[in-house]
Amino acid sequence: MSVDPGLILVASLLRRGSSLNGLSSALTVLALALGFYGVLMASATLAFSLSMALLVLLGLVQKFYAMRVALDADLFDAMASAGEALPEKTRQLDGALATYVGVAADKAGRPWSERSRGALALLRRQALLCAAQWLFALLCLITLTFQS
Repeated sequence: MSVDPGLILVASLLRRGSSLNGLSSALTVLALALGFYGVLMASATLAFSLSMALLVLLGLVQKFYAMRVALDADLFDAMASAGEALPEKTRQLDGALATYVGVAADKAGRPWSERSRGALALLRRQALLCAAQWLFALLCLITLTFQS
């Protein structure tokens, strides 16, 4: 059975999304805890509460992309070992995606190079959201430092 190295590479790259998800999840939980603490102690300003809410929102959107990237990583990994059966497995996958996920019929039959570009674009969006979340958190920290 032959293995497609291109699909293995894409699957491996997509699995890096789990590290991004871990970074984002830690910050999301911290922002949620700080937001609740500020509300419970009645010491949070509106700016602080909105900042924590934005950090949580960025984390939740990143989580959506993380789930999509993880699904794609699993699918690419499974297809990488399909060998000569790749065209048939691709048709089966397209049918399952149309039935269970609601993927449009016009997306069926796309070449794996196009699918790879799409999956890697999702990973880039996930990375951008994680970076935006952390940069905003650093901005909040710097702002708090200069307010004191």
